[in-house]
Formats: sequence, C-alpha cells, structure tokens
Amino acid sequence: MDEKHISDGVTVSSACPDIAAGDLEDQGFSVGSTKKLLRKLDWHIIPFMSLIYLLCFLDRTNIGNARLDRLEQDLGLHGLQYNDCLAILFPFYIAAEIPSNIMMKRLRPSVWLTFIMFFWSVAMIGQGFVKSYSGLLATRVFLGVFEGGLFPGVNYYITQWYRRDECGFRMALFFSAATLAGAFGGIFARGIAEMNGVGGIAAWAWIFILEGLMSVVVSLTAYWAIYDYPATATFLDPGERIEVQRRLHADSGHLSNDFNMKYVWQAIRDWKIYVHMLICMAGFCPIYSFALFLPTIIKNMGYTANDAQLMSVPPYVCACFFTIVASYYADRYRKRGMFLMGFQLVAILGFALLAGSGKSKIQYTGTVFAAIGIYPQIPLGLAWNSGNIGGSLKRGTGIAMQVMGGNCGGIIASYVYLSRDGPRFIIGHSILIGIVSMALGLTLFMSTWCRVENAKRDKLAAENGPRELTQEELVLEKELADSVPWFRYTV
Repeated sequence: MDEKHISDGVTVSSACPDIAAGDLEDQGFSVGSTKKLLRKLDWHIIPFMSLIYLLCFLDRTNIGNARLDRLEQDLGLHGLQYNDCLAILFPFYIAAEIPSNIMMKRLRPSVWLTFIMFFWSVAMIGQGFVKSYSGLLATRVFLGVFEGGLFPGVNYYITQWYRRDECGFRMALFFSAATLAGAFGGIFARGIAEMNGVGGIAAWAWIFILEGLMSVVVSLTAYWAIYDYPATATFLDPGERIEVQRRLHADSGHLSNDFNMKYVWQAIRDWKIYVHMLICMAGFCPIYSFALFLPTIIKNMGYTANDAQLMSVPPYVCACFFTIVASYYADRYRKRGMFLMGFQLVAILGFALLAGSGKSKIQYTGTVFAAIGIYPQIPLGLAWNSGNIGGSLKRGTGIAMQVMGGNCGGIIASYVYLSRDGPRFIIGHSILIGIVSMALGLTLFMSTWCRVENAKRDKLAAENGPRELTQEELVLEKELADSVPWFRYTV
C-alpha cells in the first residue's frame, strides 16, 4: 500500500475508497505520461463543460441584447420593471445552488446536469413568447431555478478529476465561456435583428427562442457527453483510471469522501468560506452589470443599437485571453491572492475611466480594462476557495456557498445602472469601484491569514517531529477536513 508523507512528517495511508488499496501502487507514470493523461482529461471534460456554460450564460444575460431590440416597449415595461426582471432570477438561482451540489453528489453528474439543462432551455424558449411584465418575471424565475445548479456543479465536478494546483486553469477554461458568451451574444443579436417580424415575432423574442433551441439540442446530447467520475470513465484505460484516483488521493490525503450531512454543516460553520463568498459577490456584481448593461452603456456613448451590439465584442475577447492566461500562471506558481489583487486594481482603473471621462474613446477603453479586471477574478477565487477546503462533500458545499454569495452580486447588479442615471451612469460606475475595492481589502486579509496559519502549522510540525498515526487517529483526522495539522492553505 502506498504511503503519503505530509509536510509535518506524519505518515498516513493513501488508500482510496473508490478502488482497492492494493491497486493504489504508482502506475509508473512519468512526467511526460502524466502530461499526456492530463491532456486526455482536458479534451474529454473541458470542451463540453465550456459549451454548456456558454449557453447557460448566454441564456441568462441575452436579455441585455434583447433590450436594444424594443423588448421594453413591446412589453410595456416602465420604471424599474426591467431591472426587476433581471433581479428576480437571482434569488431562485441562489436557492438552487447548495441543493444542486448535494444532488451532484447523490446522483451522477451526467443525469443531473442533463436534467437542469433541458428545463432551463425550455424556460428560455418560453421567454420568447411572453406578452407582459408578469410573464417575463415568471419565465425568469424558472430560468433561475434550473440554471442555478450548473456553475457550482461544474466547478465541483472539475475538483473530482484534477489536483488542487491543476483546477484553477481548468476552471478558467470553463469560465472563459462566459466571456465568449458575451462576445457571441452581441454578434448573434446583431444577426437576429434582421429577423424582426418573421413569423409575426419580434427580433427580441427570436433572440430568446433561437438561443433556447440551441440549448435544447445540446442538452439532448449531454447525458452521453458527460463522464461521471474517473473510476467509470470509458475514455480511460484501467491503469489511467487508477492513476487519476491515486493522484487525487495523494493531493487530498485520507480526508472523507463520504456522503454525510455533517460535512455540509462543517462548510456552513466555516468563516473562511463566508469571506470568499463576499469576494465572489464583489466579482460577480460587476460581471453581471457588464453582461446585462454593456450594450446599453456603449449605445449611450453615441453608437447606434446595431453598432453597440458589435462594439460589445472586443472587451469580452480581451477578458477571455486574460482569464485563461492569469489562471494558468496562478496554477503554475500556486498563488491566488496576488493575482486576484492585481486584477482587482485593473478593474478599479477601468471603472474609474468610465466614471471620470465623457469622451467616448476613453470610456470605451475603460470598458476593456474593466472586462480584463473583473472576469479573471471568478476562476481565481473559485480555485482558491475550493483548493483550501478539505473533504469532498464539504468542498462541494463550500463551492456552492461561494457561488451563492457571488450571485447575490447579481441582485445588486440588476440595480447598479438605472435609466435615470444615463447616459454616463457615473453613480453605477462609482458603486462598482467601491464593491471591487472591498474585495481588494478582503483578498489582502485572506492571503495574509493563510500565510500566518501555514507558518503556525509548519512550526508545530517541526516541534512535534515525524510520527506514524494510529488507526484511531486516522479515523478522527478523516473528518477534520482542512483543520488537520498537515493541511496547508494556498495563498
């Protein structure tokens, strides 16, 4: 049986619950073979996850594009009713997240993700046939209920395949689909604008219908395209399955992977997760503000509605590039807080340019800097939080809690940019500067705390010296999650 020697000298068994202890011997994977194995995982897992998140984010935010095609006028929306339709999605989205990740643990990912994707797609199509404010509110509620499980679910799913120092880059690849959704949404909406009146249906309604139909088609293939767990992955040979599980167990030690509600309560009582919830909220708030209002902001710079749809594309393309590159280097150097703080400063600069100048070129430059600054924060923050939670179910719950906090930012975002504050939206930009600044302070605090706590554990390990744990101590430590003495936090 393979042994795991942790940083404080304690020796623990690396027996994995998914495979027999005797099967855990190192399969002789060289550095090159491991890279080949990771590439194989990447090609079979990340592209489809990215595709369904692209469609999910597109379905959630395409109302911002539809607004430029007379959505408000046709439905008779006035005052804050448009903002209410944006906000109503998020309470239901948030409420679905922890139950959804528990269902991910209880059921197979291929079953659960297929189920929620099909039904949010149907809700999206229904949004194209609404005739009133109340109808739009109702379809947004169902959209939130079914979409709520995807983002935390896929981030949890990724942690079931990759080591902690490998998750950030993969989460970034997956999350970059959100930036592509913004870019694709603008181009797609520009093309659909030419369908206005076809079949007696307005252009804004065609946006919802056609994008919903795309999601339905993909959902019908999801059950066969999603691989549940390494132990059952048909694209891996038996030796590769064992190696993937061995690497995961070597990374997480003997912490529990059991389904037990006490691990859910462990997460709910962990103060560190609440700090990450606030950081995530301060990241998602400007992201949703961007996704929901960027076409309107650009139109108010003096562009036509059609040109504004197209001009919304470049900021997203830049954001996509930096999201992937930042997470790659954060994984490589095993640092999160430093990268987060850097992009938070870039985001503050972007919103300061938007708020501080009336010149369209400077304002547009501000949208690019803001996009570059806000989008990388989400995969960096999710990888940081998930990598600092021990135990499978606690990690799944902690990720869901973090995303719940993040989507509270969506509620705020729905009311950041009010029509009465146009065309400059100085108040909205200033609110976002304040929110990102709060995240900067919390990130600095959390990074400092992790460094101090790691130093304390290193000191205790040096004082106690190496020793082998008894079976009783192993059972006790199994339930301690990241509180075990050998666990070290990523900074």
